[in-house]
Amino acid sequence: MTSGSNNNRLMSDINVTPFVDVMLVLLIIFMVTAPMMMQGVDVSLPKTTSESLPSKEDHIVITIDSNNRIYINDYHVTLDFLKEKLIKIFQGRSDREVYLRADKGISYGVVVRVMSEIKGAGIEKLGMVTEPIIDANKKKKS
Repeated sequence: MTSGSNNNRLMSDINVTPFVDVMLVLLIIFMVTAPMMMQGVDVSLPKTTSESLPSKEDHIVITIDSNNRIYINDYHVTLDFLKEKLIKIFQGRSDREVYLRADKGISYGVVVRVMSEIKGAGIEKLGMVTEPIIDANKKKKS
């Protein structure tokens, strides 16, 4: 008549199997979608025959799109405030290096004006971002 059976106790352990299943599904989803996510401003870069330079870290990229809009990384700025923004960005930094991406369809004068503002902000190194020309002979050798 006494119910001394311990079989009716509640289980106090956490079942982690559903948690692991959900995490694996999320991991697969992120692995599939991550390469599809593009960042930055879409510009048509000029093509050159030079080799790309090795880069150790992320640098500030200034982009001029086909509509003459200027971006610092993904942040839109006007030409009037470009120098001020760059001075504030590089205030406490020792490396003063900027990359410039410009659409191949914009006028040379716009690029020169932006370069002038960059140099006026005290930037010591200015790199130009281009796309390499794919040589037909190199394709056949590969």
